[in-house]
Amino acid sequence: MDLLVIRHAEPERVVLDSGAADPPLHDRGRVQAARLADWLAAEPLDAIVVSPLRRARETAVDLARATGLDPVLDDGVAEYDRSSSWYIPVEELKATGDERWKAMIAGDYIEGDEDLTTFVARVTEAFRGIVAAHAGHRVAVICHGGVINQYICDVLGLAPSMFFEPRYTSISRVAASRSGVRTLVSLNETAHLRGLPGF
Repeated sequence: MDLLVIRHAEPERVVLDSGAADPPLHDRGRVQAARLADWLAAEPLDAIVVSPLRRARETAVDLARATGLDPVLDDGVAEYDRSSSWYIPVEELKATGDERWKAMIAGDYIEGDEDLTTFVARVTEAFRGIVAAHAGHRVAVICHGGVINQYICDVLGLAPSMFFEPRYTSISRVAASRSGVRTLVSLNETAHLRGLPGF
């Protein structure tokens, strides 16, 4: 089966005193999500699996409309920071040299209810379940940068890390055989975003 592992579109910056930030898409993100849907409209999909976080669910709206598929929520592909009271785009953290960015790339930063081992196990199990349920299908999984990094590390046999920065609505493709072989076909495709600011 073919997995299209897609990062959500650009969300708004949200910082709260308490509670989960769970940001909606920024206006730029809505344009990115529309571009993604247009790009994939000609590519037959059998299912759309989506993280329950708002930025992922909103990214799926146009794709669901274009394909006629109802997105299926899967808590297993939610991001590690789902209960965090803040969401600051990683680009901002990186540009300002924020200590949280440095900790993330060092593999030392997980904010939430799980440690890194638990997070990685959850993500790995979720993708195994998706593959098992969709033999012979092409499935889009709309999730998050941390989730994508950990799943691609698993596919490549690497230790868990944040080894690359998935772009908003980027597509990484994995071929998953019934025998258990996983092959990375492409990483971080963004051709559908050409001409947009930052792409």
